[in-house]
Amino acid sequence: MTLPLRILQGEKSRGEFHTQTRDVSYRGLYFLADSKLEVGTEIEFVITLPGQVTQSGDVHIRCRGQIVRVESTGERVGVAAKIDRYEFIPAAAA
Repeated sequence: MTLPLRILQGEKSRGEFHTQTRDVSYRGLYFLADSKLEVGTEIEFVITLPGQVTQSGDVHIRCRGQIVRVESTGERVGVAAKIDRYEFIPAAAA
């Protein structure tokens, strides 16, 4: 399932970037990135379930996880990450 994804990188110099999931489940996800990410790195990200999926408003889920695989896909990098923790973000805080 393709869903909007915001990657929150801890280092201020790296900031955050937006992409989309290519695959997602409750245990992990796969996405494409323009920047190089390292296996073993802990990441924080927000997945957005759009209103078309939830049959109401957008739902934002903040997750913490770890990168488990990185592969070259041409110009971009494919990244697989496991989800260790997640929480639903109230609409006002998103």
